[in-house]
Amino acid sequence: MSEKISDYKFRTPIALRFSDIDAVGHVNNAIYLTYFEAARFAYWKEITDWNLRKDGVIVGRSEVNYLKPITLEDEIYCYVRTTRIGNSSFDMMYLLVRITPNGEEICTTGKTVCISYDYTRNKSVPIPDREREKMIAHDEPRLITNTN
Repeated sequence: MSEKISDYKFRTPIALRFSDIDAVGHVNNAIYLTYFEAARFAYWKEITDWNLRKDGVIVGRSEVNYLKPITLEDEIYCYVRTTRIGNSSFDMMYLLVRITPNGEEICTTGKTVCISYDYTRNKSVPIPDREREKMIAHDEPRLITNTN
């Protein structure tokens, strides 16, 4: 699926660190998941106000599509949106973009399957209604599949 920036409403800056860079001057492939995590937490805080101490979330699967290398000199942002909501799991998509003189350029896309989780019972649980409703309202029902 070809991702379009126009389908995303939430964007957050990503701070590049010298330690993120590999021997050839690019962001190391493992660091991209850290960028997605930072963006995901910013989204949860600003959009859903998810109470992670009360209602946990774990990542069940991650995917990264490396399209263009990112270097230490780049100014990057991460777009985040919810694309699917099931009973206890939901998918989040990410776009890492760099700022260029001609606008934003997509460098990386990614996806995580997130699972609403009860740590005391060690099992998945239904997504809290409040957080579900906020994700749907923010990311528009037309852009989210499998809503319950």
